[in-house]
Amino acid sequence: MHVTASHLYLTELIGLVVYDLRGRRIGKLQDAAVLPAMDPARVDRFLVGSSGGWTWLSIRHDQVASISLDGIRLRDEVLTPYHADEYMLRLVRDLLDQQIIDAQDRKVVRVTDVTFLIRDGRELAVQEVDIGLRAVFRRLFQGVFPPKWIRKLQSPISVNSIRWEYSNILEEDPQRRLRLNISTKLLEKMHPADLADIVEELGPDDRGALFEAMEPETAAGALTELEPDVQASILENLEAERAADILEEMAPDEAAAALSEVEEETSAEILEEMEAAPMTEVRELLEFDEGTAGRLMSTQYSAVPVGLTVGDALELLRNEDSMEESNLLFVVDSAGRLDGAIPLARLLGRPLTTPLSELSLDTLIQGTADMDEAQVIELFDKYNLLCLPVVDEEGMLLGAVMAHEVISLLREQGR
Repeated sequence: MHVTASHLYLTELIGLVVYDLRGRRIGKLQDAAVLPAMDPARVDRFLVGSSGGWTWLSIRHDQVASISLDGIRLRDEVLTPYHADEYMLRLVRDLLDQQIIDAQDRKVVRVTDVTFLIRDGRELAVQEVDIGLRAVFRRLFQGVFPPKWIRKLQSPISVNSIRWEYSNILEEDPQRRLRLNISTKLLEKMHPADLADIVEELGPDDRGALFEAMEPETAAGALTELEPDVQASILENLEAERAADILEEMAPDEAAAALSEVEEETSAEILEEMEAAPMTEVRELLEFDEGTAGRLMSTQYSAVPVGLTVGDALELLRNEDSMEESNLLFVVDSAGRLDGAIPLARLLGRPLTTPLSELSLDTLIQGTADMDEAQVIELFDKYNLLCLPVVDEEGMLLGAVMAHEVISLLREQGR
């Protein structure tokens, strides 16, 4: 009996008999391939094991007359032997039972089956990647019962699948990623913390492949959110030039913290590949002892000279990215010594001619670069700080410890 359907599963597709124009059996389907550079979803090639031989034959999508559960019938039987093609994504070899990233639900999953949409009765398009119990059921009973029975028996089981457009394939070879047109755009839209959660689920090779493929800014955001040991593992397995590109996109204190976890030789190689300005900032931070305010502080802060008005300050701060980090505007004298600090909220609604000196905090809480972490935490707790300026022995402003660094420190100590 002829079975019609609007879709087909990979477990049903593999093993289908292929027939020539006269209805004679050519062989059974062994695999199917997508050429992502040509069409991201259409099955472009069908690979058939010919009867009585070891050679696989390659069938183009436009040589197919019809596809159904009853088999594949051809409209053109001029077939060629299959040759490996790095531009092909073979669905059995490269996708089935492999890990992929579900970019919509932000998790790593394993592919159990694939669902195709049958278009015009003769063309297949990948519709979904199946990951749930229904797909497991099909795998277990394929070949035991007829496909139409399996479909009926699986109907009470809920569908668990990922739309093909939200599936990000993991490929360790950077050149093959390029040939297969595997993009990281879906990952680059994620929040860095969500992307970091995904990275932590992957093995070392897959982590490295992702960090090689992602834009440096995206990779930097994810690296910042990772645990120190994972950061070190990734940096040590990347080429020094690539690691430098990523670290340059990080805040200097975050980059210094990440580099402090890797081998000294690797750290030196990466620093050599960094541009001069970020390299200098990171080197200076690494000179401070571990567990001190100097190592915790950020060098991305905003400071203005004494004697300015609110209008002057706002004009200087117009293009300052560092204001995202701190709630304080620092005031320094001509030598760079810390003279005062102004909560940003105090600038709002004040006449532009108001002198900044009228808005400074009455009591300025500050720390020194050699102050240990316990003392920093104590200051934040005692004075409910969001930001702590850090000075040297002469009062020169070196940086500022932000509240999120203290929170991260407390979380690590609580583990």
